[in-house]
Amino acid sequence: MAKNITTPLADKMIQDLKAGDQVLITGTVYTGRDAAHKRMIELIESGKPLPFDVEGQIIYYVGPCPAPEGKVIGSAGPTTSGRMDAYAPKLIAMGLKGMIGKGLRSDEVVAAIKEYGSVYFGAIGGAGALISSCIKKQKVIAFEDLGTEAIRQLEVENMPCVVIIDAKGQDFYKEGRKKYEIKG
Repeated sequence: MAKNITTPLADKMIQDLKAGDQVLITGTVYTGRDAAHKRMIELIESGKPLPFDVEGQIIYYVGPCPAPEGKVIGSAGPTTSGRMDAYAPKLIAMGLKGMIGKGLRSDEVVAAIKEYGSVYFGAIGGAGALISSCIKKQKVIAFEDLGTEAIRQLEVENMPCVVIIDAKGQDFYKEGRKKYEIKG
């Protein structure tokens, strides 16, 4: 049974999530891929404010396709999370509570997740059309020149994800792999 969670994420909510939990996310989610993350880190390093307050928020690693006529957004499937690993620990330390993407994360990201109480959600690659149906509103809020990689503010309803890495550092990918390893 999926757990319903809403944004912004509270510490208690995060602590209750376990690797492997299915969740339905409702509320505001921000988008950002590597080009946007690079710019956010440059803003931080130059003492300038970020385009949104990351405290308690979720960033979805996506570069959505343009919206077809009559739709809010085009296909919005996750991109490979490892491309944000150089930037994620800094944002997590600033209060980012969730990331949505696909694929493995670096040891540095897992350490930051554990230290600051964050969570990494997996969205199903190849299911961009399904995911886009959960996006009810969207608007570009920063870096419009990046096109599909601009930062967007999304309003999502019942967006399906799986907890991949929980706040204790338990990794659903690694645990799943262990079940099928050949011993001997």
